[in-house]
Order: sequence, then structure tokens, then C-alpha cells
Amino acid sequence: MDEITPRWEWRAFGRHFGQAEAELAALTPEGMQESDETYLLAGTGGNAKVRDALLDVKVLRQVNSEGLEQWKPIMKAGFPLPATQAAQVFEALHIPVPLLSRARYGLDEFMREFAGPGGAIRPVRVHKQRSHYRLGGCIAELAEVAANGHRTRTIAVESEDATAVIRTVRQLGLGGYANTSYPRGLVALITGKPARYAVLDIGTNSVKFYIGERDLAGKWRTVVDRAELTRLGEGLDQQRIIGAGALERTVAAIAVMVEEAKRHGAEAIAAVGTAGLRLASNRSEVLAAIEARTGLPIDVISGEEEARLAYLAVKSGLALSAGSLVVFDTGGGSTQFTFGHDSSVDERFSVPVGAVRYTERYKLDGIVSQDVLREAMAAISTDLSRIDGRSVPATLVAMGGAVTNITAVKHQLVRYDPEVVQGALLDRAELERQIELYRSRNADGRRAIIGLQPKRADVILAGACIIRTIMEKLGKETLTVSDRGLRHGVLAERFGG
Repeated sequence: MDEITPRWEWRAFGRHFGQAEAELAALTPEGMQESDETYLLAGTGGNAKVRDALLDVKVLRQVNSEGLEQWKPIMKAGFPLPATQAAQVFEALHIPVPLLSRARYGLDEFMREFAGPGGAIRPVRVHKQRSHYRLGGCIAELAEVAANGHRTRTIAVESEDATAVIRTVRQLGLGGYANTSYPRGLVALITGKPARYAVLDIGTNSVKFYIGERDLAGKWRTVVDRAELTRLGEGLDQQRIIGAGALERTVAAIAVMVEEAKRHGAEAIAAVGTAGLRLASNRSEVLAAIEARTGLPIDVISGEEEARLAYLAVKSGLALSAGSLVVFDTGGGSTQFTFGHDSSVDERFSVPVGAVRYTERYKLDGIVSQDVLREAMAAISTDLSRIDGRSVPATLVAMGGAVTNITAVKHQLVRYDPEVVQGALLDRAELERQIELYRSRNADGRRAIIGLQPKRADVILAGACIIRTIMEKLGKETLTVSDRGLRHGVLAERFGG
């Protein structure tokens, strides 16, 4: 066959591609194509398929440092197929060449002898509906795929220029997706292998890490759910700069999480940054440093977007009664509010009220006098003035590290149990008990409290004060705790949870 210059290829499989779909929808397709093909799957080798009675075989030529693949076409032949070419198919698929009893093979003969029950090759009937676009000097493709009755979608970018492919993938917001070839994607689809996705929530105080596994029915199972306190916002309130030490702690934690996600076979990693990164004057340098070290692009979302995603997480994770609902998520640098009713969002906003800020400003990380506590509470109340005068909601839901730790302390959880925390109730009396508990102890004393994550001991008093103030302002004696957070909202939004 004629020499063809191989292209660098990138491809991902999934149900939703968010920003990428929106960007492609704004373009005019260069072409649309519908086809029926039969892929010949075997081992971990090449890419072989039959389309329009032609056998098309490619082999993986190389993989570059960015994970792009370059596939080289080695055969495009019609049937009947000479035995010498049939042998090449097996060699390309990295399986032993069987005894070839015929000089030539028609399509039916080839499939019956080598791709029948118990054969070395597994045939997969694939129907594709593809739309092609030109973007960033590359060919982009979005396709609906049905394989042996299983449905999925795939998005691809390819070009002879590897740099252009990477640039276009990132432009489409797909930098966190793993490059997955058609053969590997089809094997995962037809074997019913659950799809895994990872989310990193990079906050002012901690980096939260979640891997979810979704089965073919769309049900999610938690694979990994943990947080690392990195104090990215240390000193940020005064200087508006993320320091070298805080950055190094955070980058190191993210690097470990990215590698863990890859080990668990995550098809994509989505990473969002919140208040600390929104506020930092050196944000661009920090984001560049994280991506250079980990390969992971970070999407710094607005406070309103953070609030919306938190609301989505709550609605998907709790059975709530009808009526008005307020969801708030308090973190190290800000608190996000969403006001809604039933499934509708009426208002969402973020305020710069976070546990790290007040801990640093009023030195709430140790024993605190009643006078200082009153001063801190007054400042929190003033900074939360935007929620003054609101109607009392039917349901108030809190999320975030502060409230889940407070719930764990209430239930004296030696080992954190999300099943206990999710949907738990907290009342003002318990908040006041814990505020006094933390106020009267230094950091070491707090670390001895059963249920409290040791690394959160210094900021827990400020977090409890913020939660207590919100309850008072909204006229609620009791709130419901959500163990689900921003990371779950991102999972649902980006990956169809």
C-alpha cells in the first residue's frame, strides 16, 4: 500500500464531554459519516477491522511523552485474502499465527475459521455516527458508537503535529482524560468493565480526592474518597500570594493523587480550584507549576459555579423533603451558598468567609478567651451579612470538611464512616458544645478528640463558629449534613453521574 504519513492520535470514550461538546457545537462540521464495521479484537496488539468488505489493519508505531499514539496502516486489502496477508493480521494482533489450511480466504471463511466461537479473534460489530471538525490545525471527531448492542460516545483529535493535538485537547477542556485507542475502548465497553473517573477539589485548606466507578446502569460506587490537608492558603489572607512551601505541599499531594488515579484505571481526571486559587495574585504561576509537575490542568471555578455544583451534589445524594432548600459549603477561604426549592436553583453566591482566614486573623488555633471568641464571631457575622433577613428555609444542608469533622466528633467515630455522616443531623446545642470544647483546648488537646482529623485541629474552631452563625442567621435549630461535596458535583456534571 502507498506510504501514508502517520498522524498522532488522541481519543477518549464516555457519555459526556462538557466544554468540548459545546465548542464543537459552535463549529460547522466538515463532514458527517455513518458506517458499520466489524472490529477484530485479540490480545493487546494492533487495530484490525472490516469495513465495506475491506480489511484495514494498523499497528502501534510509537507513543510520545504526552501519551499520544501514532498508528501506522500496514494493510487495506479486499477478500479473498491470500494466506500470507492473513498471517500478517495475526502478527499485527500479537497472537500466534494458526495453521492456515487455505491459499486464500473469503470474508465468511476467515470469520468462521478464526473469529467463530472459541476462535483466537473476537469480532465486535460496531455502528458509528461520526461528525468531523477542523480545529486548531487538527481533525476532531465526535461519534455515537454502538458495539454489540452497548452504546457509548467517543471524541478524538488527530494531526501529524503532536504539539497541535495536545494544544487542541487542552483547548477542548479534555486535558485530564486518558488517551484510549479504539480496541481498548471497545474491550472495556463490551466486557461491561465499569468506567472509573477521578476528581480533585483543590481548596484553600485541603485537596479532596475522589474516584468513582460507574456501572452500565449508571450507578456509582466509591473507589477512593480522601483528603490531604496541604494549607495552600497559608498566609493568603494577608499577602494574596501562595507561598513556596504551601505550593510544594499541594503539588506533592496532587502528584500522588494523579498517579493513584492512573493505577486505578481512571479514564479521566477533573481538577477544580476554589477560593485560594481565585484570590491568589500569583495564580497563573501556581497553576503552571502544578501542571508542569503533575500534567494535570486545573480549572479555577467561580464562587457561583462552586455553589451550583455543591447544590447538585446534595440533590443527587440526599432524599430531601419538598420545599425551600439552602445548601452551604464552608471551606478554608470561602463559603458558597445556594438557595433553591425542590429541583430549582433561585440564587447562588460565594462570600469570602473561610476557616483559615479567621484562624489566622484571631489566632483561633489554640486556647481562645471568651472575649476573642466574641470578637471573631462578630466579624464572621458581619462578613455573612448577605444572608441577613432571609426567610427560614424548610431544609438547611451543610457540607465541607468542617461540618463532616464536627459530625464525626458528635458520633465519636474512631474511623471516619461516610454512611454515618451522610444525612446526619446537627443542632445548635451540639455546635455550641463543640465550640466550647475547641475553645478551651490547645492544638494538641484538640488532636486527642475522638473523631477529629488531627490536621484539622487548628481550623476546626473557626469552622464551627461559621456554621453556628449561619444557622442563627437563617433561623434553623437543626441542619442536615452532606458527606458529598464539590467533588461529587463535578463528577455528576463532567461524567454524567
